[in-house]
Amino acid sequence: MAAEATPAGFEHMGLDPRLLRAVAELGWATPTAIQAQAIPLALEGRDLLARARTGSGKTAAYSLPLLQHLLRAKAGPAVAQAVRALVLVPSKELGQQVVGSLRQLAAFCARDVRVADLCAQSDLDAQRPVLMEKPDVVVGTPGRVLAHLGARSLSLRSSLELLVLDEADLLLAFGFGDDIRALLCHLPKIYQALLMSATFSPDVEALNELVLHNPVRLCPPEPRLPGSCQLRQFALRCGTEEDKFLLLCALLKLGLLRGRALLFVGTLARCYRLKLFLEQFGIPACALNSELPARSRCHVITQFNRGLYDYLVATDEEVPAVPAVPSKQPPRRKRKAAAPAAQRQGKDPEYGVARGIDFQNVAAVLNFDVPTSVESYIHRVGRTARADNPGTALTLALPDEYEALARIEDALAEENGQSTLQPYKFSTEEIESLRYRCRDAMRSVTKQAVKEARLREIKEELLNSEKLKSHFEDNPRDLHVLRHDRPLHPAIVKPELRHVPDYLVPPSLRGIAKTDLKKRRRLPCSGASRRRGGSRPRGTGNPLQSFKYAQRRARRPPVPPS
Repeated sequence: MAAEATPAGFEHMGLDPRLLRAVAELGWATPTAIQAQAIPLALEGRDLLARARTGSGKTAAYSLPLLQHLLRAKAGPAVAQAVRALVLVPSKELGQQVVGSLRQLAAFCARDVRVADLCAQSDLDAQRPVLMEKPDVVVGTPGRVLAHLGARSLSLRSSLELLVLDEADLLLAFGFGDDIRALLCHLPKIYQALLMSATFSPDVEALNELVLHNPVRLCPPEPRLPGSCQLRQFALRCGTEEDKFLLLCALLKLGLLRGRALLFVGTLARCYRLKLFLEQFGIPACALNSELPARSRCHVITQFNRGLYDYLVATDEEVPAVPAVPSKQPPRRKRKAAAPAAQRQGKDPEYGVARGIDFQNVAAVLNFDVPTSVESYIHRVGRTARADNPGTALTLALPDEYEALARIEDALAEENGQSTLQPYKFSTEEIESLRYRCRDAMRSVTKQAVKEARLREIKEELLNSEKLKSHFEDNPRDLHVLRHDRPLHPAIVKPELRHVPDYLVPPSLRGIAKTDLKKRRRLPCSGASRRRGGSRPRGTGNPLQSFKYAQRRARRPPVPPS
């Protein structure tokens, strides 16, 4: 069914004045394409199956109708408090982001709308008091919501009026298909459902048949990535692994990559290796991966968004997709066969960084490892050039990654009608002077250094864990042993690598490269030079010309008396 044309402004959509005030505070002048189509239909009570590219405003497209529905339902006298809306998200990081967005939009009606975040804490017992107060909106992953339904700390059968599935295709890719089907048994027969997705896969279509009732299908006519005038996409084919690290060193140390950037790698070990490599050159970076607890991951994202770090090294481990079509096998047996690998390796199955997370003010995305699929590339690159901001994406490929890069190029060319992935014109010969420094840094980042870096991170998590505070109070010796354990030295940092001398900067880049030569520390002066107020001794800088020799007159021996 085609969506009808809607007015251009939020003020013509029939939203509550308090919501319009919040929208104005956020600086949203006009709705995006998906918001202009979805909000009026959702306010009419229609089920929606909406597809829009990342960064197009899907969160606000369902958040505003959801809040309007709650304000309208609670406008009557003596309305009982109950959970009326449920938002299912694929990851804990995205859940906290959705909660933040809902609270921003409900800033001027916070007394009337309560939002419960089931993603902030991992302990079910700590979340029960929040659910006992019967919040208006509950946000969580399907697994967490189902656990509370099983423990009877949450009830939805008699009160739920609105269900939202955010990033539906990723919900299925993370293995939540069985949890969603089990969760549907706890919902009432009649409710409004909004399904938001970046792609329409066969699994999403099957989920549509299970959840939605006569939905309106929304597909704004826009490409999955912004145009070339807003997003510039480049690719560089490297000959060796060393060339990748050399180019990254040159881009960052010579100031060729301006602004904050996300560096995507394929595996967890390479995440730490790249972080330690950057630290060799005095470049602080934070790491984001599935081994970190949810609270620590959200803390890393907050630090990056606040500008404490300019570079974030992230992994986007892909979990095998679970079909959404009902199966004759028991749901739990199928779930165990679908996603045990991440759990056996200590990874959080609810981790996801390339999708949904709103990293703020990202100027560039650098694919240090080529993504394995076109979808993964789109979701990585979609972290930049959001809203009306410009962005740049650079992909580095080794010979064994050329085939995957060619598939991405073909898919982008077919979608846009022309090649959008341009070759990055960079002469490696111009930065050969930095190669020996790059090799020196790579030799310092050994497998043992990577292992110790991961151990140090786990040690810090144990010391800062809220759950272990009571244990350490009862067992102070454990805390003493943990604090005074042998120090871990992930990699020997050589201070001379922090500075790039002027003679190492390529002649063609000296005009735009940012070097540390201007920040060179001046040597303290003394004596007459300090009294003159100058910082340099007089004379020429050539010691062979400034050196003076004064011949001392020999003293005559005393004449003996005659």
